[in-house]
Amino acid sequence: MLNNTIHNPDRYMSDLRHILSQGRKRIGLLIGAGAPTAIRVDGKGCIVENDGAPLIPDVVGLTNAVLSALSEDDKQIIEILKPELTGRVNIETILTQVRKLSQAIGKACVHGLDANGYDAMAKRICDEIGKCVNPTLPSNPNPYSEVASWISGTSRLHSIEIFTPNYDLLIEEALERARAPYFDGFSGSHRPFFDAASVSTNSLPPRWTRLWKLHGSLGWKISGENVVRAGGREATQLIYPDHLKYDQVTRQPYSALFERLRSFLTSPDTLLLCSGFSFLDAHICAVLEEALTANPHSAIFAFQFKSLDEEEAVTSMARTLPNLSIYARDGAIINGVAGWWKPGQPQSEDWEAIRHTFWKSGQGTEKGEFLLGDFSKLARFLALTQMHKLDIPGDSDADEIEAEHGPLTTEGA
Repeated sequence: MLNNTIHNPDRYMSDLRHILSQGRKRIGLLIGAGAPTAIRVDGKGCIVENDGAPLIPDVVGLTNAVLSALSEDDKQIIEILKPELTGRVNIETILTQVRKLSQAIGKACVHGLDANGYDAMAKRICDEIGKCVNPTLPSNPNPYSEVASWISGTSRLHSIEIFTPNYDLLIEEALERARAPYFDGFSGSHRPFFDAASVSTNSLPPRWTRLWKLHGSLGWKISGENVVRAGGREATQLIYPDHLKYDQVTRQPYSALFERLRSFLTSPDTLLLCSGFSFLDAHICAVLEEALTANPHSAIFAFQFKSLDEEEAVTSMARTLPNLSIYARDGAIINGVAGWWKPGQPQSEDWEAIRHTFWKSGQGTEKGEFLLGDFSKLARFLALTQMHKLDIPGDSDADEIEAEHGPLTTEGA
């Protein structure tokens, strides 16, 4: 697919640093499920540089964790259901099948359970999902705190908008620790209620971040006919990753949140940075594709963790959408053209240190790698965009940078 085309990462990252440091462009972040896996913790929940487990697991890890926590009876039913599933078997497809049965069979029994039995099983699965995405943000510096630092460190013409399908409260905790104000669509103090009219407006000061939880969040509850933010961490009103979320997304508050994503991308001169997002969510991708087609002056930069050949979902979109750029480990698709990465000549005497924030040089026959597909590396890159002079880790002046931003080495940060 890449042929002999070459893309120079220095050129594109220099342009991106300039855009991010200016504070003039309308900028958004789409933070997917892969982002919290960049934080590695030990058994006590402390961040570690090597080994450790992800703070919140990816879909494979979430599947294993949820299935291991279920009762033996539930496990037996799920083992019977697995051969009936098509494609990848994970907690998403399992939950889809369980809820389909709960809707379809009524009083009839399938594998020993009727509709009520499968409905109860779905709730138990959802409870376990909630437990897995419930960790608090570690107190020491981490990628989320660096994103919050970048957001609050620049005077802007437009609010930063964060879109996420994740249920966790990590970004909320990071913004609150940084004393960075944000609005998530809820109004009030006793039992904040979702106000769709406020979501659609731009009346807040630019220093207020806008945080949109596209699939719901821990702490959301039903109160009468309204969704309220109860202030807890219970998983009672989430759009879980199964077929039902595409039906429920037409209801408030989800329709207002998806409309906000569409409105953001169809506004003039917008840039959406994607991290940890697999582009496998059909409904979100439909909004992205529709908006990019309608507004050629908007752009999406998708920072992907794997190589281009492994990122089939997003590469298929990028072939027909020139304003969707993919920055993968080994190459990129920019303006619809796929190519290998190859750094150029340093742009200044300080550029080698800046390059270190997004590029890992190869040793011997080892090829270099683009780093920003890792959420921790992207968060550090964002945090350092205001700095015009950096020092490569190990240099004598690195302590000054570390005092402000933490260590430049971001392994496990």
